[in-house]
Amino acid sequence: MTSMTGTVTRTLESVGATIAYDVRPAQGAGEGTGDRPALLLIGSPMDATGFTTLASHFPDRTVITYDPRGVGRSVRTDGVAENVPGEHAEDLRRVVEAVGAGPVDVFASSGGAVNGLALVAAHPELVRTLVAHEPPTAQVLPDREAALEVCADIHATYLRSGTGPAMAKFFVVVSRRGPFPTDWRDEPTPDPAAFGLPTEDDGTRGDPLLGQNMRGCTSYEPDFDALRAARTRLVVAAGKESEGQFPARAAAAVAERLGTDLVLFPGDHGGFLGGEYGQQGEPEAFAQTLREVLDQD
Repeated sequence: MTSMTGTVTRTLESVGATIAYDVRPAQGAGEGTGDRPALLLIGSPMDATGFTTLASHFPDRTVITYDPRGVGRSVRTDGVAENVPGEHAEDLRRVVEAVGAGPVDVFASSGGAVNGLALVAAHPELVRTLVAHEPPTAQVLPDREAALEVCADIHATYLRSGTGPAMAKFFVVVSRRGPFPTDWRDEPTPDPAAFGLPTEDDGTRGDPLLGQNMRGCTSYEPDFDALRAARTRLVVAAGKESEGQFPARAAAAVAERLGTDLVLFPGDHGGFLGGEYGQQGEPEAFAQTLREVLDQD
């Protein structure tokens, strides 16, 4: 693996936000992008630091990462409390155009996968291949109404009671296997202390997951007509260890709607992580699978 030495960090002005992004040139490419398309790695609300390990496995590619609006170094300037995938897609468009690297290959994880689908629907000419890994869009699930209610309840709990109670509910939701029942409100309320979370409300309400992106991401319905019409190669993926969980179920439903096979990657929802945020996935195997998928052009 190589380090991120040589990475250049820049900022650009988008509508309502200043976006920070990083460009790591391919080895031997100088300021160019090398012989292969640049590789854009995106998450949401995860920022660029979450892709440090995965990026290191692609020294032959120019790798682009960024912090989504309202996260890390990318500051919202419009005072709006919530984000929607269309805004993120326009930010991504500006990043790709600023680098001058399009069409790019994109690996998009979690909320980033939702934003990647929005990007391709709006600007397919900028993306050669999109690998959408576990996009948590509840709109495609057979239990969509209950799933949307559960996500809205997490957001409402955060506004009402703060991070601990809301994050405890989030942990329960993401670990659940199988559909959400219609009587989900009758289930016991999880105790934040059981997850090592704070029980006292610190009064802050700027959390990018619970506050800014929870409702906009999970309630987004992909434009399947635009996606099917796009020349972009679409690969929908899920972790081998994620079967039955909300994002993996959504990935399978998106793949079915697109008429493609679901591609299984090593590990779970964070299979590409190599110790970032204290989480250890299977980054080497994950990167090898991603390389094989991207090379099937």
